[in-house]
Amino acid sequence: QVQLVESGGGLVQPGGSLRLSCAASGSIFRINTMGWYRQAPGNQRELVARISSGGGTNYADSVKGRFTISRDNAKNTVYLEMNSLKPEDTAVYYCRMALGIQGDYWGQGTQVTVSS
Repeated sequence: QVQLVESGGGLVQPGGSLRLSCAASGSIFRINTMGWYRQAPGNQRELVARISSGGGTNYADSVKGRFTISRDNAKNTVYLEMNSLKPEDTAVYYCRMALGIQGDYWGQGTQVTVSS
């Protein structure tokens, strides 16, 4: 059984920074793409950023230049560094990992609130 555990969410003022982490544990053969998604109340879940096994990255236009995704393959962990946070970044953030034939897994979600 594979489990993803997220950490790092919280309350931050506009312009502030947060770093999210998501660590996978269990019987893992290989992790392909790792990604972060978010869902605000009343909205659909949307892609924030993703990183391939080779290190290639994609970002939503709304976070380009402010957010950085990275991964540590030795630790089966993906990170999301979030800078210059805005109130519209407020959402529940979920990590997702594609494990090939083992399937896709999601984290439980972590709340990020940007407010003064």
